[in-house]
Amino acid sequence: MADLKERVLELKRQRKAVILAHNYQTAEIQEVADYVGDSLGLSYQAQATEAEVILFCGVHFMAETAKIVNPGKIVLIPDLNAGCSLSDSCPPEDLAARLNSYPESKKPYVVAYINCSAGVKALSDVICTSGNAIKIVKQVPADRDILFVPDQNLGEWVTQQSGRAMELWQGNCYVHIEFTHQSIVRIRQEFPEAPVVAHPECTRAVRLLADEVCSTEKMVSYCRESEAKAFIIVTESGMLHRLRRELPEKTFIPGPTDHCACADCRYMKMNTLEKMVSALETLEPQIHLTPELLERARLPITRMLEWSRN
Repeated sequence: MADLKERVLELKRQRKAVILAHNYQTAEIQEVADYVGDSLGLSYQAQATEAEVILFCGVHFMAETAKIVNPGKIVLIPDLNAGCSLSDSCPPEDLAARLNSYPESKKPYVVAYINCSAGVKALSDVICTSGNAIKIVKQVPADRDILFVPDQNLGEWVTQQSGRAMELWQGNCYVHIEFTHQSIVRIRQEFPEAPVVAHPECTRAVRLLADEVCSTEKMVSYCRESEAKAFIIVTESGMLHRLRRELPEKTFIPGPTDHCACADCRYMKMNTLEKMVSALETLEPQIHLTPELLERARLPITRMLEWSRN
């Protein structure tokens, strides 16, 4: 393991690369990354980097986003098959068909959660993340109807928090919907003093039990600022490593499903140190997008980054 980490860091220097890793990556990948964060934070890092090569340790749509904001750079992903059930739930051709079903004067303003393909981003008006979704939705023109894609649970939560009615695409993350009301009730009974911190991709039944519903990045600040000593974390398992690494004095309890306390995303876990070494050695697999798609998808991402700073 140590030799692989050293090899990754050596190749990173040789390639003048930057390693971006999502909070859901394995512990060893987080430990060699230059930046570990959520989709919004990594979008900013991808936009700002001066590195010649970006190695994005996450899933496919995240690496696509890095390419969209850096069309002239080489963007690598350790495993090209690292997809996303949520992204897959909204194929661009299906969204295009839905939009074509509206009269031109009634077409909705499309707010797309960043967990979607470049093709869906290109059909959208603005992108959001779980960390900025409420802020983004509140800035959509008041005279426009909104279609929120692709996560139904996040969209429902944003509607509740913003007061803005939206039409919701019926998509979800297979990991987050495995948490149930019953499984969280049981863990709360076992650890009654531990606040429940849940991701908004969870179902409403789970969110109603949570003391805090927030993005993965906000989970770090919430747990840091809370006086509690232990927390039940209801999101993908990789988040626990970052929390334990940054807040070693506190205890983090994985939120269980009805079957286990093992909320691993099979796609996030497809990336490995061995695949990172291969990607940096060969500069493959690369993310390739057509110039037209890059341009169309960049506009709603740029709008998100601008609106997030307001």
